[in-house]
Amino acid sequence: MLYSHATSEQKRLRLREALASSTIQQFPGAFNPLSARLIEEKGFPGVYISGAVLANDLGLPDIGLTTLTEVATRAGQIARMTELPAIVDADTGFGEPMNVARTVQELENAGLAGCHIEDQVNPKRCGHLDGKSVVDLATALQRIRAAADARRDPNFLIMARTDVRATEDGAAGLRAAVDRAKALVDAGADAIFPEAMGTLEEFAAIREAVEVPILANMTEFGKSRLFTVQELAGVGVNLVIYPVTLLRIAMGAAERTLESIADDGTQEAQVENMLTRSRLYELVDYEAYNRFDTGVFNFQVPGRF
Repeated sequence: MLYSHATSEQKRLRLREALASSTIQQFPGAFNPLSARLIEEKGFPGVYISGAVLANDLGLPDIGLTTLTEVATRAGQIARMTELPAIVDADTGFGEPMNVARTVQELENAGLAGCHIEDQVNPKRCGHLDGKSVVDLATALQRIRAAADARRDPNFLIMARTDVRATEDGAAGLRAAVDRAKALVDAGADAIFPEAMGTLEEFAAIREAVEVPILANMTEFGKSRLFTVQELAGVGVNLVIYPVTLLRIAMGAAERTLESIADDGTQEAQVENMLTRSRLYELVDYEAYNRFDTGVFNFQVPGRF
Protein backbone atom coordinates (compact mmCIF):
# COMPACT_ATOMS: atom_id res chain seq x y z
CA MET A 1 0.00 0.00 0.00
CA LEU A 2 1.17 3.54 -0.73
CA TYR A 3 4.86 3.33 -1.63
CA SER A 4 7.56 0.66 -1.62
CA HIS A 5 8.78 -0.91 1.60
CA ALA A 6 12.38 -1.16 0.42
CA THR A 7 14.51 1.88 1.14
CA SER A 8 16.49 3.68 -1.53
CA GLU A 9 19.70 2.30 -0.02
CA GLN A 10 18.37 -1.26 -0.21
CA LYS A 11 17.38 -0.80 -3.84
CA ARG A 12 20.83 0.53 -4.74
CA LEU A 13 22.52 -2.43 -3.09
CA ARG A 14 20.14 -4.75 -4.93
CA LEU A 15 21.12 -3.13 -8.24
CA ARG A 16 24.82 -3.55 -7.49
CA GLU A 17 24.31 -7.21 -6.63
CA ALA A 18 22.28 -7.82 -9.79
CA LEU A 19 24.92 -6.28 -12.03
CA ALA A 20 27.64 -8.32 -10.33
CA SER A 21 25.78 -11.55 -10.95
CA SER A 22 26.31 -13.82 -13.93
CA THR A 23 22.74 -13.21 -15.17
CA ILE A 24 21.94 -10.51 -17.69
CA GLN A 25 19.39 -8.05 -16.27
CA GLN A 26 16.35 -6.86 -18.27
CA PHE A 27 14.97 -3.45 -17.31
CA PRO A 28 11.81 -2.45 -19.21
CA GLY A 29 11.08 1.26 -19.40
CA ALA A 30 8.26 2.55 -17.20
CA PHE A 31 6.21 5.41 -18.63
CA ASN A 32 4.30 6.10 -15.41
CA PRO A 33 4.25 4.84 -11.80
CA LEU A 34 1.61 2.17 -12.41
CA SER A 35 3.60 0.65 -15.27
CA ALA A 36 6.56 0.30 -12.88
CA ARG A 37 4.37 -1.76 -10.59
CA LEU A 38 3.38 -3.96 -13.55
CA ILE A 39 7.05 -4.44 -14.46
CA GLU A 40 7.71 -5.65 -10.92
CA GLU A 41 4.70 -7.97 -10.94
CA LYS A 42 5.89 -9.63 -14.15
CA GLY A 43 9.15 -10.62 -12.51
CA PHE A 44 11.66 -8.20 -13.98
CA PRO A 45 14.58 -7.23 -11.73
CA GLY A 46 14.52 -3.48 -12.31
CA VAL A 47 12.96 -0.45 -13.95
CA TYR A 48 14.42 1.94 -16.48
CA ILE A 49 13.18 5.52 -16.81
CA SER A 50 13.88 7.00 -20.23
CA GLY A 51 14.56 10.66 -20.87
CA ALA A 52 12.74 10.32 -24.17
CA VAL A 53 9.68 8.93 -22.39
CA LEU A 54 9.72 11.71 -19.80
CA ALA A 55 9.95 14.31 -22.57
CA ASN A 56 7.35 12.65 -24.79
CA ASP A 57 4.95 12.32 -21.85
CA LEU A 58 5.08 16.12 -21.62
CA GLY A 59 4.41 16.37 -25.36
CA LEU A 60 8.03 17.35 -26.07
CA PRO A 61 10.69 15.86 -28.35
CA ASP A 62 13.80 14.29 -26.84
CA ILE A 63 16.15 17.22 -27.48
CA GLY A 64 17.11 18.31 -24.00
CA LEU A 65 14.04 20.43 -23.21
CA THR A 66 13.17 18.82 -19.88
CA THR A 67 14.57 20.26 -16.67
CA LEU A 68 16.23 18.59 -13.71
CA THR A 69 13.19 19.34 -11.57
CA GLU A 70 10.82 17.69 -14.05
CA VAL A 71 13.01 14.61 -14.42
CA ALA A 72 13.75 14.16 -10.71
CA THR A 73 10.11 14.65 -9.75
CA ARG A 74 8.65 12.22 -12.26
CA ALA A 75 11.43 9.67 -11.85
CA GLY A 76 10.91 9.78 -8.10
CA GLN A 77 7.18 9.21 -8.50
CA ILE A 78 7.93 6.13 -10.59
CA ALA A 79 10.70 4.78 -8.35
CA ARG A 80 8.69 4.98 -5.14
CA MET A 81 5.88 2.76 -6.48
CA THR A 82 8.06 -0.33 -6.86
CA GLU A 83 10.35 -2.46 -4.74
CA LEU A 84 12.70 -2.65 -7.72
CA PRO A 85 15.76 -0.47 -8.31
CA ALA A 86 15.21 2.21 -10.94
CA ILE A 87 17.79 3.77 -13.23
CA VAL A 88 17.01 7.13 -14.82
CA ASP A 89 18.32 8.86 -17.93
CA ALA A 90 19.91 12.12 -16.75
CA ASP A 91 20.83 13.32 -20.25
CA THR A 92 23.97 15.49 -20.10
CA GLY A 93 23.52 16.28 -16.43
CA PHE A 94 21.52 19.46 -17.05
CA GLY A 95 24.47 21.81 -17.37
CA GLU A 96 28.13 22.17 -16.47
CA PRO A 97 29.98 19.85 -14.03
CA MET A 98 28.54 21.62 -10.98
CA ASN A 99 25.06 21.09 -12.39
CA VAL A 100 25.93 17.42 -12.92
CA ALA A 101 26.88 17.18 -9.24
CA ARG A 102 23.57 18.68 -8.18
CA THR A 103 21.72 16.37 -10.57
CA VAL A 104 23.18 13.30 -8.88
CA GLN A 105 22.23 14.51 -5.42
CA GLU A 106 18.70 15.42 -6.49
CA LEU A 107 18.27 11.96 -8.01
CA GLU A 108 19.58 10.38 -4.83
CA ASN A 109 17.03 12.42 -2.88
CA ALA A 110 14.30 11.24 -5.25
CA GLY A 111 15.04 7.59 -4.48
CA LEU A 112 16.71 6.49 -7.71
CA ALA A 113 19.22 3.63 -7.69
CA GLY A 114 21.38 5.11 -10.41
CA CYS A 115 21.56 7.30 -13.49
CA HIS A 116 23.50 7.69 -16.69
CA ILE A 117 25.24 10.83 -17.89
CA GLU A 118 26.05 11.19 -21.58
CA ASP A 119 28.74 12.93 -23.58
CA GLN A 120 26.61 14.74 -26.14
CA VAL A 121 26.74 18.50 -26.50
CA ASN A 122 23.87 20.61 -25.24
CA PRO A 123 21.18 20.54 -26.44
CA LYS A 124 21.33 16.78 -26.87
CA ARG A 125 19.19 14.65 -29.17
CA CYS A 126 17.83 11.13 -29.23
CA GLY A 127 20.70 8.66 -29.35
CA HIS A 128 19.42 6.89 -32.47
CA LEU A 129 19.07 10.04 -34.58
CA ASP A 130 21.71 11.17 -37.06
CA GLY A 131 23.67 14.38 -36.69
CA LYS A 132 24.70 13.99 -33.05
CA SER A 133 27.72 15.81 -31.68
CA VAL A 134 29.75 14.91 -28.63
CA VAL A 135 31.83 17.03 -26.31
CA ASP A 136 35.61 16.71 -26.16
CA LEU A 137 37.08 14.00 -23.96
CA ALA A 138 38.10 16.37 -21.19
CA THR A 139 34.53 17.67 -20.80
CA ALA A 140 33.08 14.17 -20.86
CA LEU A 141 35.46 13.09 -18.10
CA GLN A 142 34.66 16.19 -16.04
CA ARG A 143 30.99 15.27 -16.06
CA ILE A 144 31.64 11.76 -14.78
CA ARG A 145 34.13 12.89 -12.15
CA ALA A 146 31.64 15.45 -10.90
CA ALA A 147 28.89 12.83 -10.74
CA ALA A 148 31.04 10.30 -8.90
CA ASP A 149 32.36 12.87 -6.43
CA ALA A 150 28.89 14.28 -5.68
CA ARG A 151 27.09 11.10 -4.68
CA ARG A 152 26.67 10.49 -0.98
CA ASP A 153 25.62 6.85 -1.21
CA PRO A 154 28.55 4.90 -2.68
CA ASN A 155 26.08 2.36 -4.10
CA PHE A 156 24.30 4.97 -6.24
CA LEU A 157 25.26 3.81 -9.74
CA ILE A 158 27.03 6.30 -12.00
CA MET A 159 26.79 5.06 -15.56
CA ALA A 160 28.56 6.85 -18.40
CA ARG A 161 26.86 6.88 -21.76
CA THR A 162 28.92 7.62 -24.84
CA ASP A 163 27.46 8.53 -28.23
CA VAL A 164 30.84 8.84 -29.93
CA ARG A 165 30.31 5.67 -32.02
CA ALA A 166 27.90 7.54 -34.31
CA THR A 167 30.24 10.47 -34.95
CA GLU A 168 32.57 8.46 -37.20
CA ASP A 169 31.95 5.68 -39.68
CA GLY A 170 33.06 2.08 -39.49
CA ALA A 171 36.08 0.96 -37.52
CA ALA A 172 37.07 4.51 -36.59
CA GLY A 173 33.82 5.09 -34.76
CA LEU A 174 34.10 1.84 -32.85
CA ARG A 175 37.72 2.59 -31.89
CA ALA A 176 36.63 5.99 -30.62
CA ALA A 177 33.88 4.38 -28.54
CA VAL A 178 36.29 1.84 -27.06
CA ASP A 179 38.87 4.49 -26.18
CA ARG A 180 36.28 6.77 -24.62
CA ALA A 181 34.71 3.94 -22.64
CA LYS A 182 38.08 3.13 -21.09
CA ALA A 183 38.68 6.76 -20.16
CA LEU A 184 35.20 7.13 -18.65
CA VAL A 185 35.79 4.12 -16.41
CA ASP A 186 39.10 5.61 -15.29
CA ALA A 187 37.20 8.82 -14.44
CA GLY A 188 34.89 6.97 -12.08
CA ALA A 189 32.08 5.42 -14.14
CA ASP A 190 30.60 2.30 -12.54
CA ALA A 191 29.12 1.09 -15.84
CA ILE A 192 29.20 1.96 -19.54
CA PHE A 193 26.28 2.63 -21.89
CA PRO A 194 27.65 2.50 -25.47
CA GLU A 195 24.83 4.06 -27.47
CA ALA A 196 23.78 3.05 -31.00
CA MET A 197 25.93 -0.03 -31.38
CA GLY A 198 25.15 -1.63 -34.71
CA THR A 199 26.20 -5.25 -34.21
CA LEU A 200 26.85 -7.83 -31.54
CA GLU A 201 30.52 -7.64 -32.43
CA GLU A 202 30.55 -3.98 -31.44
CA PHE A 203 29.10 -4.81 -28.03
CA ALA A 204 31.75 -7.53 -27.70
CA ALA A 205 34.48 -4.96 -28.40
CA ILE A 206 33.23 -2.73 -25.60
CA ARG A 207 32.98 -5.77 -23.30
CA GLU A 208 36.60 -6.63 -23.99
CA ALA A 209 37.75 -3.08 -23.36
CA VAL A 210 36.29 -2.51 -19.87
CA GLU A 211 35.74 -4.55 -16.74
CA VAL A 212 32.63 -2.73 -15.50
CA PRO A 213 29.06 -3.71 -16.49
CA ILE A 214 27.87 -2.62 -19.93
CA LEU A 215 24.35 -1.80 -21.11
CA ALA A 216 22.56 -2.51 -24.38
CA ASN A 217 19.75 -0.23 -25.52
CA MET A 218 17.14 -2.25 -27.37
CA THR A 219 14.95 0.56 -28.62
CA GLU A 220 12.61 -0.01 -31.53
CA PHE A 221 13.27 1.69 -34.89
CA GLY A 222 16.90 2.31 -33.92
CA LYS A 223 20.37 1.71 -35.33
CA SER A 224 20.54 -1.98 -34.51
CA ARG A 225 18.16 -4.88 -34.79
CA LEU A 226 16.41 -6.01 -31.64
CA PHE A 227 18.85 -8.58 -30.32
CA THR A 228 17.50 -11.23 -27.98
CA VAL A 229 18.59 -11.33 -24.37
CA GLN A 230 20.40 -14.59 -25.13
CA GLU A 231 22.39 -12.97 -27.95
CA LEU A 232 23.37 -10.04 -25.75
CA ALA A 233 24.33 -12.29 -22.86
CA GLY A 234 26.52 -14.20 -25.28
CA VAL A 235 28.72 -11.15 -25.89
CA GLY A 236 28.94 -10.19 -22.25
CA VAL A 237 26.24 -7.54 -21.88
CA ASN A 238 25.12 -7.16 -18.26
CA LEU A 239 22.02 -5.01 -18.61
CA VAL A 240 19.49 -4.53 -21.42
CA ILE A 241 16.87 -1.80 -21.46
CA TYR A 242 13.64 -1.43 -23.43
CA PRO A 243 13.21 2.31 -22.92
CA VAL A 244 10.18 3.36 -24.97
CA THR A 245 8.52 -0.02 -25.63
CA LEU A 246 5.65 0.32 -23.15
CA LEU A 247 4.92 3.93 -24.06
CA ARG A 248 4.81 3.07 -27.76
CA ILE A 249 2.50 0.11 -27.28
CA ALA A 250 0.23 2.06 -24.92
CA MET A 251 -0.01 5.07 -27.25
CA GLY A 252 -0.66 2.75 -30.18
CA ALA A 253 -3.57 1.19 -28.29
CA ALA A 254 -4.87 4.63 -27.30
CA GLU A 255 -4.78 5.78 -30.91
CA ARG A 256 -6.69 2.71 -32.11
CA THR A 257 -9.31 3.15 -29.42
CA LEU A 258 -9.85 6.82 -30.27
CA GLU A 259 -10.27 5.85 -33.91
CA SER A 260 -12.87 3.25 -32.93
CA ILE A 261 -14.82 5.82 -30.93
CA ALA A 262 -14.67 8.28 -33.81
CA ASP A 263 -15.62 5.72 -36.46
CA ASP A 264 -18.14 3.57 -34.55
CA GLY A 265 -19.51 5.98 -32.01
CA THR A 266 -18.53 3.58 -29.20
CA GLN A 267 -15.44 1.96 -27.68
CA GLU A 268 -17.12 -1.46 -27.68
CA ALA A 269 -14.74 -2.99 -30.26
CA GLN A 270 -11.72 -2.23 -28.07
CA VAL A 271 -13.07 -3.35 -24.69
CA GLU A 272 -11.66 -6.86 -25.08
CA ASN A 273 -8.15 -5.35 -25.34
CA MET A 274 -8.48 -3.26 -22.19
CA LEU A 275 -7.24 -3.90 -18.68
CA THR A 276 -10.39 -4.92 -16.83
CA ARG A 277 -11.71 -2.96 -13.89
CA SER A 278 -10.85 -5.80 -11.51
CA ARG A 279 -7.30 -6.08 -12.89
CA LEU A 280 -6.75 -2.34 -12.55
CA TYR A 281 -8.03 -2.46 -8.97
CA GLU A 282 -5.64 -5.33 -8.31
CA LEU A 283 -2.67 -3.33 -9.61
CA VAL A 284 -3.44 -0.30 -7.46
CA ASP A 285 -4.18 -2.61 -4.49
CA TYR A 286 -7.66 -1.41 -3.67
CA GLU A 287 -8.07 -4.30 -1.22
CA ALA A 288 -5.19 -3.16 1.00
CA TYR A 289 -6.50 0.38 1.10
CA ASN A 290 -9.93 -0.90 1.99
CA ARG A 291 -8.51 -2.98 4.88
CA PHE A 292 -6.59 0.03 6.13
CA ASP A 293 -9.65 2.25 5.92
CA THR A 294 -11.75 -0.26 7.83
CA GLY A 295 -9.07 -0.67 10.48
CA VAL A 296 -8.82 3.05 11.11
CA PHE A 297 -12.46 4.01 10.91
CA ASN A 298 -13.90 1.19 12.99
CA PHE A 299 -15.26 3.31 15.86
CA GLN A 300 -18.85 4.23 16.58
CA VAL A 301 -19.94 7.82 16.86
CA PRO A 302 -21.29 8.28 20.40
CA GLY A 303 -24.78 9.64 20.88
CA ARG A 304 -25.48 13.03 22.39
CA PHE A 305 -25.49 13.20 26.15
